[in-house]
Amino acid sequence: MSVNSLITRFKFEKLLNQDQGGRRIILQGTISGKPALLLAERGAFDTNPTYLSAFGRLVVHVKNLGENDIYRWYLANSLPDNSADLPTPPDLKINLIWPSTEKHVKKYSFQQNRYVVETPAIYAEHVRPYMQRCREEDRLNWVFNIIDGKSEQENVLFRSQEADQKSDYLLLPDLNWDRKTIGSLHLLALVVRRDIWSVRDLKKRDAPWLRQLRSTLATKVTELYPGVEEDMLKFYVHYQPTYYHFHIHIMHVNLDPTGTQAVGKALGLDHIISQLETMAGEGEAGMRDVELGYTVGEASELWTEIYLPLKEGRAKEG
Repeated sequence: MSVNSLITRFKFEKLLNQDQGGRRIILQGTISGKPALLLAERGAFDTNPTYLSAFGRLVVHVKNLGENDIYRWYLANSLPDNSADLPTPPDLKINLIWPSTEKHVKKYSFQQNRYVVETPAIYAEHVRPYMQRCREEDRLNWVFNIIDGKSEQENVLFRSQEADQKSDYLLLPDLNWDRKTIGSLHLLALVVRRDIWSVRDLKKRDAPWLRQLRSTLATKVTELYPGVEEDMLKFYVHYQPTYYHFHIHIMHVNLDPTGTQAVGKALGLDHIISQLETMAGEGEAGMRDVELGYTVGEASELWTEIYLPLKEGRAKEG
């Protein structure tokens, strides 16, 4: 019996398991009446220049999921329709940045990572002014467009209306979630208030607000996605974040850990809350007063403008 005929004779019974992004599935079934397991995984992309040069023409059935400023995201097929009457499901999640800048090229190019320790002095003297400059260069326009209701409103899953506007937030799907695989659920909570740029701005007096926000988010997510319970969710923030407006990542616990959830990038929200609550000092004490370690790429501005000069003695700490 040929290998091909074995596959084509597989009779599906049920889905046993799938990975966080639906890239690997395990099917239970039979072949010739005998039990069989079929493990299917998407292959790696072909990196042959001939294939890559035609990539934009090979994808079909492109579905626009949304756009905001220069950012667009889609679902598409890399395979032709099958011979059956069933449509070929989308197997590509595509993000498009256009027109892109040199900063985007640096961000997405392969680069050696470095682990750095940001002391309170480095933060105050070097990193905070860098954050200020990024905000003044209008890098947050796309975020404010969402918050102000000017764009991407079709992607807003929920907009809160709290008695205190300071507690309001928006709930959106993360750009890398396919919006249908619950096991890879990944949402973002954007706070409406603009005085918190990152975890560094959180103070001891913010702990009750954060704890209430976490509880509210957990309740709302479980309402939006029946079958998802609170203890199936994990909450974290990035430091350094991609953009300097405070937001919380909410993710299904079954989602396979990636670099963005690893030590050196992600900080657990529950840990942050506990750290603030037990921190010595009065209400103004906060995360600006602690050391934070994280990874930066050698092409990033944080490395080239701050940490490399510090390492080489061309800049002073504090």
